[in-house]
Amino acid sequence: MALVELRNVSKFYHLGGEQIRALDDLSLDIDAGEFISIIGPSGSGKSTLMHILGCLDTPTCGTIRLDGTEIQHASRRQLARIRNEKIGFVFQFFNLLPKLNVIQNVELPMIYSGCSTRERRDRAVAALQLVGLENRGKHRPMQLSGGQQQRVAIARCLAMDPEVILFDEPTSALDPTMVSEVLSVIRRLARDGMTMAIVTHEMAFARDVSNRVLYMDEGVIYEEGTPQEIFDNPQREKTRTFVNRIRAYTCRIDSPDFDLYAMNARIEVFCERHILPRATRHSLLLAVEELLNLHMPDLRGAPLELTVEYSEKSETLEVICERLGNWANPLETEGLPDDLGLTLITHVSESIDYQVENGKSRLTVRIGKRQG
Repeated sequence: MALVELRNVSKFYHLGGEQIRALDDLSLDIDAGEFISIIGPSGSGKSTLMHILGCLDTPTCGTIRLDGTEIQHASRRQLARIRNEKIGFVFQFFNLLPKLNVIQNVELPMIYSGCSTRERRDRAVAALQLVGLENRGKHRPMQLSGGQQQRVAIARCLAMDPEVILFDEPTSALDPTMVSEVLSVIRRLARDGMTMAIVTHEMAFARDVSNRVLYMDEGVIYEEGTPQEIFDNPQREKTRTFVNRIRAYTCRIDSPDFDLYAMNARIEVFCERHILPRATRHSLLLAVEELLNLHMPDLRGAPLELTVEYSEKSETLEVICERLGNWANPLETEGLPDDLGLTLITHVSESIDYQVENGKSRLTVRIGKRQG
């Protein structure tokens, strides 16, 4: 049995007369000792999921089990007890009380659980040792760096000996120079077998440490898998776009009379926005013009969707020509008036791929990033 089970969980909010589906019929298991990373764009439901997992919010419908016990209908008092006994939560911001010193901040939740003064102190000191801050116990939060304050927040969780720790973007409020010290603590906890789930934008960390990665979009788990499956071979388009940090410009062309100059101007703006070298822009515009010439005879009968995609991760540029129907490859030499267009496209490309599937024909030309 999984330590945490969600079945068909939905969370709806009402804004004016509109219903917002923050989570939409989501199911999830988290096993003991598992480390799960949750990634996805802003507004995809990641934080809402974490708040429900952490008993900070309740679902509109669905079932939640923690260690075999259903908790979706628990009262506020019962949820507070569950949080105190079983769940640690680390937020974006540290939530340390400025008038208390570090040890007192770590001890604070244990007061509500009825621990003796001696036990509170022993557990607080042990937790601070785990995060490398045993010599900062008498400091006030404002005397610490942001990374140290977040490590105190983690120690506060560890002192309660939780069954699971949830991290909601724990490094997003930190200076970049402080991120690694917090991630190193989480990495060590993962190595020790602590059950954890983290919402993060640190893709390299998620890839290196996670047992499983969830990509969320529009309130659902859109795709999940091992780090290798999600980061190296995502099966779905939105996941691929997100993990490769793909930026795209798309244009629908349904007539030979389209405005080529206006489209080229928009592609130029796209290239400038992503600081692509002038030589790369030239190769891209040349490839686009020749690809459009090849598709020109069939535009009235089969509108073309032309997409320029740039991956910030791999620094690769692709031109994708897609249309409905099972069309022959326009680059097949038998159908060309001459070989000049094919020669130009081949010259500026790193690879060319043509596929026909699911009633669509798709030609992809990858263009290398050229200096100059």
